[in-house]
Amino acid sequence: MTEALAALFLVLGAAIALIAAIGVARLPDAFLRMHAATKAGVVGAGLMLVGAGLAFGGGEAWLRVGLIVLFLLVTVPISSHALGRAAYIGGAPLWPGSTDALAGVLPRQSIDSPPRPPGAL
Repeated sequence: MTEALAALFLVLGAAIALIAAIGVARLPDAFLRMHAATKAGVVGAGLMLVGAGLAFGGGEAWLRVGLIVLFLLVTVPISSHALGRAAYIGGAPLWPGSTDALAGVLPRQSIDSPPRPPGAL
């Protein structure tokens, strides 16, 4: 029974990771792609890790699974926020269907403008 449950978690995690990969390839702008990669990527990786924990069993395997999932839950939101902020400030094009809620809040370069000198805002 444990092997079947482990296989189910592994397949579900792989399916969610596949959906995330398709989203990264097909979504129209960097911000939507980042959303697909972070949200579904963490869930997919988490489910695959739980499946691996079930397959290997034992306290050491569950300790590692728990630490890795905790690491993912702590680091992925922070890194995706930093990446999104850098993409916005750098002037990554927005999809026409999205709204620019940060207009006037953060400085934004145009893709066609020359780069700013270091230290200038």
